[in-house]
Amino acid sequence: MTIGKNERAGKKKGAKRRLVDPFSKKEWYELRVPPSYFGKRDKVTGLIPVTKSAGTRNAADSLRGRIIELSLGDLKDGAEEDSFRKFRLRVEEVQNKVCLANFWGMDITRDKLASVIRKWQSLIEAHCDVKTSDGYTLRFFVIGFTKRRPNQVSKFTYAQHAQIKNIRKKMIEVVQRETAGFELKDIVGKLTAEVIGKEIEKLTQGIFPLWNVLVRKVKVLHAPKTDITKLLELHGGASAVAELGQKIERVEESPSKEKESKPSVAAAPSSPPAETVTA
Repeated sequence: MTIGKNERAGKKKGAKRRLVDPFSKKEWYELRVPPSYFGKRDKVTGLIPVTKSAGTRNAADSLRGRIIELSLGDLKDGAEEDSFRKFRLRVEEVQNKVCLANFWGMDITRDKLASVIRKWQSLIEAHCDVKTSDGYTLRFFVIGFTKRRPNQVSKFTYAQHAQIKNIRKKMIEVVQRETAGFELKDIVGKLTAEVIGKEIEKLTQGIFPLWNVLVRKVKVLHAPKTDITKLLELHGGASAVAELGQKIERVEESPSKEKESKPSVAAAPSSPPAETVTA
């Protein structure tokens, strides 16, 4: 039966579903990172939306364990050139509408990795696992490329297999020496400054010159149980965290001060009464 012949044909049963803005049920929490990691103090790194608490569901519980990925240019002042580094942060604790995050990994962007890969050179990669002094187990991935020697005529800069094995061995030695036995905050500082890559370039000059040596990726394989006391120390102490996210009361001025601050306006002269004209 055609739709035009029957008025009821083509109409769906039931009332229309009312469209509701999903963000009307959300609330925003501040994201804070440890100031010792990236040098930012008392600054909001970002805002995180979460569904409001209702019934047995608590908003803070759904925020704990959430992973946030941010660029180093947003985390550290004056690091716009190193914005290709992406740091992963995990929310460990929620207090006073503030999410306290900690390091959970690092990576580099796809365009940076594609820009350093070129023809006529050897790509050398290495990876190793490291245990920190505060109970974390990290896996480091390092990448490097062979470099043209000065006054070189040939366009090829390929390294021999034995040289690649020695360079890879040096990479693992440097990573273990610079990270094993250190705390996590010290390792994050070395990642932001690219200390490991510069040290590898320096020590491999005798084997084969390298350039664009980067810590490509860092993964957290194992993390200890969250210690609230240590986490608060990373964020500046319990007193600094207690003041975060609280509303600041507005100081109202007294009426006498308001009158003094307002300039006095002279009253406009009243217009003379209109003359009545008698006939």
